[in-house]
Amino acid sequence: MTKQLSTNLFILFALVVIVSGFMVQSNHSMATFHPRPSMDIDPLWADHFDFPVGKPDGDGYYNAQKFGENNHLGDDWNGLGGGNTDLGDTIYSMANGYLISAKDNGHGWGIVIMIQHYMKGYNKVNSLYAHCTEMFVSQPNQLIRRGDPIGTIGTAGGIYPAHLHFEMRHGLELPLGGGYSADTSGYLDPTAFINSHR
Repeated sequence: MTKQLSTNLFILFALVVIVSGFMVQSNHSMATFHPRPSMDIDPLWADHFDFPVGKPDGDGYYNAQKFGENNHLGDDWNGLGGGNTDLGDTIYSMANGYLISAKDNGHGWGIVIMIQHYMKGYNKVNSLYAHCTEMFVSQPNQLIRRGDPIGTIGTAGGIYPAHLHFEMRHGLELPLGGGYSADTSGYLDPTAFINSHR
């Protein structure tokens, strides 16, 4: 075997290994995650909305601080037992959507999960789930279906009694913010929205 032929065979073998590895990686990614859609393809629509705890109707929970109360920008969901009786309870995605982010935002917020939901007509809304103890999702653009477990109720590192701070936003570029404001521009009343989109 000539030196040139040996070199060519080695290069061919290396290319086969590289391409095979890329195909395995691509197939794994396609099976696990669905990219956020562009406007020229249909996304997984959010055509029904459920409550994020006690799925689908909020059974076993109450809204301890409603949207607008004390300038609150979301709803605070607590277990009927009060205190920390709901610590570690499962939080569910309210609708089909794509993960924007899931990370620990530190003091006052704890773990925050944000999901974007595509509604018919390409209107979009974001749901935000805060003060979580655990998160079960982490990959940006990950496809999440209505009712999927996404995390657990927490205390933001022991700052509050356990509860889920839950926001809905049609202002898609709003910063995390502080959870309270007299200006509700870009925010939706979560309970009213869910009840009108069951």
